[in-house]
Amino acid sequence: MKYLLWLLKAAIFFTLFAFALNNQHDATVYFFFGTYWRAPLVLVVLAAFAGGMVVGALGMLPGWWKHRKAATQAPQPFNPPPIAMPGVETAAAVAATMPPVIQEPTIARQHGL
Repeated sequence: MKYLLWLLKAAIFFTLFAFALNNQHDATVYFFFGTYWRAPLVLVVLAAFAGGMVVGALGMLPGWWKHRKAATQAPQPFNPPPIAMPGVETAAAVAATMPPVIQEPTIARQHGL
């Protein structure tokens, strides 16, 4: 399985490498106010891909922050540490002498727009 994954990675790499070699012609990207950028086509495609990834990650940041804040403010379940009792040798005996832990029911929260 490990060799199959390496073979897949090598195939993807060589496919992208061949794409880069076949697209070395200059491309011109025109911006506003008469400015433009001339570069090999493969660099233009790479820049567009990287820019799209950055814009997508920045668009997801507010949602990530909201969920992270909600996770840190959520009440943590209380799990008391086991009590060492003299004369009790098994964990089952310790659990039998402890009061039952009452867990609060979980409420399904819906997140959306």
